[in-house]
Amino acid sequence: MVSRRIVLHFPTRLGDQPIVYKLAKDFNLQFNILKAFITPQEEGLMILELKGKSDDYNKGIEYLQGCGVQIQSLSQDVIRDESKCTHCGICVPICPTGALTVDAHTRKVSFHSNKCIACEACIKICPTRAMEVHF
Repeated sequence: MVSRRIVLHFPTRLGDQPIVYKLAKDFNLQFNILKAFITPQEEGLMILELKGKSDDYNKGIEYLQGCGVQIQSLSQDVIRDESKCTHCGICVPICPTGALTVDAHTRKVSFHSNKCIACEACIKICPTRAMEVHF
């Protein structure tokens, strides 16, 4: 069984197509939409958690790529520049998934990229611009 969080970038021509529906129907994959910006006649972005048998997962990814969807791993989307972080903690309460936490003893902020859904709330609030988006 494979379970991955991925970012899908849809070209304009696919904005009104049932792409994700086909992942479930034709490739037997389970999906959880974590974030989506898709409007017909515009480029779209969707962050999915995609689960299924390894062979089905690979066929589903091939299908997406064949349609012209660009795919990237979610962990590549948001990173923290350690040299800029002052561990002020402003980002911690705004993170909806707990990807940013403060150690009670050291008062250091930790970033758990595996929990990040790339909502970008931390990027907007970080006073030192330590959190960055990479596409």
